[in-house]
Amino acid sequence: MERLTTARGDFALARFPEDPRDPLRAWDAADEYLLRHLDEREDGPVDLSGSVVVLGDRWGALVTALAGHDPVQISDSFLGRRATLANLERNGLPADAVRLRTTREAPPERIDVLLVRVPKSLALLEDQLHRLAPAVHPGTVVVGAGMVTEIHTSTLRLFERILGPTRTSLAVKKARLIFCAPEPGPLRKDDPWPRSLRLPADAGVVSGLTVVSHAGVFSADRLDAGTRLLLRNLPARTGAEHVVDLGCGNGVIGLAAALSNPDAEVTFVDESYQALASAEATFLANAPAGAVARFTAADGMAGFPPGTADLVLNNPPFHSHRGRTDATAWRMFNGARAGLRRGGELWVVGNRHLGYHVKLRRLFGNCEVVASDPKFVLLRAVKK
Repeated sequence: MERLTTARGDFALARFPEDPRDPLRAWDAADEYLLRHLDEREDGPVDLSGSVVVLGDRWGALVTALAGHDPVQISDSFLGRRATLANLERNGLPADAVRLRTTREAPPERIDVLLVRVPKSLALLEDQLHRLAPAVHPGTVVVGAGMVTEIHTSTLRLFERILGPTRTSLAVKKARLIFCAPEPGPLRKDDPWPRSLRLPADAGVVSGLTVVSHAGVFSADRLDAGTRLLLRNLPARTGAEHVVDLGCGNGVIGLAAALSNPDAEVTFVDESYQALASAEATFLANAPAGAVARFTAADGMAGFPPGTADLVLNNPPFHSHRGRTDATAWRMFNGARAGLRRGGELWVVGNRHLGYHVKLRRLFGNCEVVASDPKFVLLRAVKK
């Protein structure tokens, strides 16, 4: 177990789900830099006696170290929230030492200290700064943190445009801090999220429909090529009674399944709360009357009732919080197999070079290429 050493103590921390083969820690130099700054600022330690909000704390390292100050953690990640609870427990801290909120829940009415772990998605940062801005006041201490590869001129411009004058620190261990001095903002522009996308004419049953994407959702401004391949080759009617859109994003694949199978129940699953909100908005705007859907935040299909799904549709990510491995896809495939009834099917679309067919044959004992193009392949595996 890796331990984070700070002026506030040593903390045993892990990512979620725990995997002994995962070489990445639950924190990095940016988290260390931010925690050190709070205690070693030139004009004295930051006063944490007021309302402390931590945005984008990836695995709970920041709020675990700050648990004595009743922080609010705002996160888009189901996995990040699970990691936070696990890290609090392993360090002997009560679960209610941190107030957990998703990016879709209302933020606190007043924020005295705002700590921002810069997310990979600039759109998500923009949306969340807009949502938090009404609670920030001129005396709020705003500090952002990220690795130098994560902080760009566009990042600083967002802080400046939405909150107030912004500057950066020197880089330490390839990490950098962002300092922002909030100003009253009656003239702030409206949050541009969510956005709508009209689907192209070659998207199968959903052609011409409009989908909704909240900030941070994959491929919010266009239909990605992998999903397009799946939609163009999805059967007009599968006969499935229960369909799962696994890793649903904005829900376009699950919507296509619902339109093709109007009597089916569709379960949308994602670890991103922004994605689930997008999928629900997309479904409600386009689904046939009487269609039944559920929206579930989960680690793939972990905890899903076994043997209850007829069809699982999946466009898996091949990275998660800086980790570029097939671990997420492998968990999805295993969960799908457990959740499928006998005779049920898993359809997977992915880049050719990822070699998903090898894993599916190992897991299901079979794998068929349904369609392909120069970059993507659509695979079908049947649970025997």
